[in-house]
Amino acid sequence: MSDAAEPAVDPTPSVGRDETARDLLERVVATPSPSGEEEAAAAELVDFFEAHGREAWLDGIGNVRAPADDSLLLTSHIDTVPGDIPVRVESGDDGDVLWGRGSVDAKGPLCAMAVAAVRAGVSFVGVVGEEVDSRGAHHLVEHRDAPGAVINGEPSGWDGITLGYRGLTAGRYVHTSESGHSSREAANAIQSAIRWWSRVEDRYETDEYEPVFEQVTTKPVAVDGGLTDDGLSVETTMAVQLRVPPSLTVDDVQERVVAELDGGAVNWYDRVPPVMVSPRTEVARAFRVAIRDVGGDPRLLRKTGTSDMNVLADAWDCPIATYGPGDSDLDHAPNEHLPLRDLDRAVAVLERVADDLTETDD
Repeated sequence: MSDAAEPAVDPTPSVGRDETARDLLERVVATPSPSGEEEAAAAELVDFFEAHGREAWLDGIGNVRAPADDSLLLTSHIDTVPGDIPVRVESGDDGDVLWGRGSVDAKGPLCAMAVAAVRAGVSFVGVVGEEVDSRGAHHLVEHRDAPGAVINGEPSGWDGITLGYRGLTAGRYVHTSESGHSSREAANAIQSAIRWWSRVEDRYETDEYEPVFEQVTTKPVAVDGGLTDDGLSVETTMAVQLRVPPSLTVDDVQERVVAELDGGAVNWYDRVPPVMVSPRTEVARAFRVAIRDVGGDPRLLRKTGTSDMNVLADAWDCPIATYGPGDSDLDHAPNEHLPLRDLDRAVAVLERVADDLTETDD
């Protein structure tokens, strides 16, 4: 018997190039789909499912529906923000990288899910309008029953699992005051708007050590004001957004904002509840096992924005998490790109998770 040490064996299986996933992603990224113009990219997905023997169609709002084993639903969004990034694949020391609008947010997760859904035989929906008003997700929860479990597609990194998102409330402040000489002491509508918003910001001021996820953050997104056409009044409008941590409700934040008014009114036009799920659900457990199996160290994430996960978790009482390849720091960025090796790994992870959850269901 030789005394020489045997070479160490890597216990994790290697993940090779997934040409099916890479080809689908390149075609879908090369098909522009800004919000409201998703039909051509949706058709690419329908063609993909039909080419692999799965029934697929567009529903009444434009979502791609490909039902199968409903113990698990994989869903991500088809739409992107505007922006023309030339679609190309560049090779480097770390492998091929796909550049293009939506490669990260969220066509990488979307296509990884489509391929995994075909191979694992689970349900899939590609939704529209996530970047604007989540109309595809709202339509979905209104027109189908809850599945056994849901995985929502957004970039988390192939080894990350997102378990929480802050909520959102958006409103429009409106106020009118009588016109008068600018030397007068009384505040006009524009001053009232500025002072009101300053009070709101002061109310939610936090110390530098509090995590952003646990804060209410305040953003004015549009302001307009001045004399009316007849010269008799001063009008102002201010559109505002506030992010809501899971420790509060949307109603809590709206009530506190309105309490700071001293003239004028706020008309609320959007509300998305926050979501934070347990890391001990069967979905989170399946991801931890699958990521380790592919060679990664699972990371549990909380996001400071919102996603369709908020809508789905609010409507459906089932285990849920968000997952997908890509660096979320590149969301909406002019240099959006995705390492294709991460796409390969993400498909492998999703297949393992789907197999795990469907076996558990059986």
